[in-house]
Parts: sequence; structure tokens; C-alpha cells
Amino acid sequence: MDVDLSRTLIVLPAFNEQEVIADVIAEVFEHNPAATCLVVDDGSIDMTSHIAKQAGAIVATLPYNLGVGGAMRVGFNYALANGYDNVVQVDADGQHDPSDVARLVSKLNEFDLVLGARFAGEGDYSARGPRKWAMVVLAKLISRSAASTLTDTTSGFRASGPRAVKLFAKHYPAEYLGDTVESLVIAIRAGYSITQIPVSMRERAGGSPSHTPIKASIFLVRVGIAMLFAFLRPPVVSPQRSSN
Repeated sequence: MDVDLSRTLIVLPAFNEQEVIADVIAEVFEHNPAATCLVVDDGSIDMTSHIAKQAGAIVATLPYNLGVGGAMRVGFNYALANGYDNVVQVDADGQHDPSDVARLVSKLNEFDLVLGARFAGEGDYSARGPRKWAMVVLAKLISRSAASTLTDTTSGFRASGPRAVKLFAKHYPAEYLGDTVESLVIAIRAGYSITQIPVSMRERAGGSPSHTPIKASIFLVRVGIAMLFAFLRPPVVSPQRSSN
């Protein structure tokens, strides 16, 4: 797909991903040579930062672990300070396919935020138990608020356009699930448009998964809390979409 990515920043939040970070960066550059790759090392205690620099990425190193939301806020602020229009979040563990980045960015001409949806008819990703129930409920609630059909509201593979970059540089939530669920609510309540495209998820290329069976069992409760805080917070006043 012929999409200009010269003003797109691809952000990889990374925590102890030394096993795979070089391969992920290489794949990002292979499929998106015009884009800039920023790795936000979220307090890693391994060689993630060093390896990422060696692989050619720009690296921001945090002194301690903030979580994905905190790392992404660094990315949004870097984009805003350095003149990038769009930000695409890509997992540093190899689960996201960087060849889909251009497809996400291509939709930013029409929408402020584009999600890479795992449950939209492509690939065989699945969730079970309380995690699946929470995802279904979330999708219905947020789809209704967004006036758009969204099947994967917890997806971390997403592209943000110029207005969303400005919004998230100041207001991107750092709480658990805030980076996915609450950020969508913030965007919706600010009047931003959201859509999704189907993508395939891959197995982790290395490292340790962030979700354990114990964490999965309390996922539903945390989702409820995240949604409550998201809707209780006052909406953010945002600039209008440019007509250019």
C-alpha cells in the first residue's frame, strides 16, 4: 500500500524485550522505511535500550516502569515536539505485524483513531473466560458511545492522527487498562472519530507474557473500574479537525 509515512512515528513500548527487540525493529523498518521508530524502554533491567539503539531506533529510557500508558505518553510528546503528524503503537514482543502499519495510517485521512482489531474476521486470535466476557461487554459499550462498530477495544495496535496526538500528549491515561479502554473513552468524549481494520495477531517472539491466569481472573473487575473512571472524568475540549 502506497502511504506516505514520513511524518509517522512508530512507538514501541518495551519492558525487558532484549530477546526480540532487534528483530521487531528490523521488521518495522523493512515494511515502513520512511517512518521513524521510537522505542520507549519502560524501566527495563536488561539490555533492551542498548540493543534497540544498535538496531537503529531512537530510544527513550525511563528510570522505572510506568506501564504502557506512561510509555505511550512519552511517545506522543516526542511526536508533538518533533513535528510528527501520526503515532502508531506497535508491541515490542513481535505480536503485531508491522506490515499493517500503512493500512492503519491510510484511514487517518478520515478518522482520528484507527484500531487494529483482532476479532474482525482476520487471523485466529481468541480469548477465553472472564477476559473474553470483559472484551465483549467493552466492545458493546464503547461501540455504542462511538457510534461505530468496534470489536476489539483493548487492542494495543492502533494509529492516532494529528488531533489525537495532541490530545494524548496531555491526557493519555497511565492506569491499568487506561491506555486501551480509557483512552478510547477520552477520544470519544472529545468528539473524535474511531474506526477499526482487521489484523492478525502472532505468537510472542520471546520474553514473558504480561497476562497470567491470576491476572486474567480479575480482568473483568479491573475493566469495570477503568470504565467507571473513564466516564466520571470530565471530557476534554479538543481542536476541530483540519479541513486540509
